[in-house]
Amino acid sequence: MESKQGCCASDHPQRLARRGWLKAGTLAGVATLAAAMGWEVDLAEAAALTQAQRDAMTPDQIIAMMMHGNERFRSGKMKSQDYRAQKRASASGQYPAAVILGCIDSRVPAEIILDMGIGDTFNARVAGNVANQDILGSLEFSCAVSGAKVILVMGHTACGAIKGAIDNVELGNLTGLLDTIKPAIAATTYSGDRSSKNAAFVDAVARSNVRHTIDAIRNGSSILAGLEQERKIKIVGSMYDITNGEVTLLE
Repeated sequence: MESKQGCCASDHPQRLARRGWLKAGTLAGVATLAAAMGWEVDLAEAAALTQAQRDAMTPDQIIAMMMHGNERFRSGKMKSQDYRAQKRASASGQYPAAVILGCIDSRVPAEIILDMGIGDTFNARVAGNVANQDILGSLEFSCAVSGAKVILVMGHTACGAIKGAIDNVELGNLTGLLDTIKPAIAATTYSGDRSSKNAAFVDAVARSNVRHTIDAIRNGSSILAGLEQERKIKIVGSMYDITNGEVTLLE
């Protein structure tokens, strides 16, 4: 008599393959239907985004997906991300929905803050979330080549790079980077203490710097500006509050 274990073991690979195929098909179908109906799409869970899922979403839906992820982060109800499954799913190709330009600050890991998984977003991090030539090239790759539909520039409160620019810090290559931020200081209207010791002023400059970076993206890349004019992508600014974990979109 054939053992029960032997019988089940021989059938498991086929069953698992069928289950994986059905799960992938179901997710893709739900995403397509949701996009067609104008629902908010939220796909950052077990498996990495597929091309069909990403392409079915509009830029506004992608922004809503990221903001909803931040709500989960703030409430402590983040999704149970299966990073190993996401790694396997994205090994043969990646289809991120957005690219996030954030600061190098260790307290501002964009994927965690927005509750995204492997393969959901491109991430560029540099002190002060500035847009130099290398960053612009990376954003062009993300959107024009790989199909990301949103560029989210994310500044944050209590930013050390902003403080350094206000204080005219000079230190090797950092000097040039901080010079990139200084136009945002001049552009910030503020009637109180305009020093790095004033947290409110630092945060006001950080907001100005996000807007300055967006202008730098549009002015520095005709490719990205063209995609935005054609409404194929959206370039949006945001601020992250390191005290309460909230990401706020800037007008």
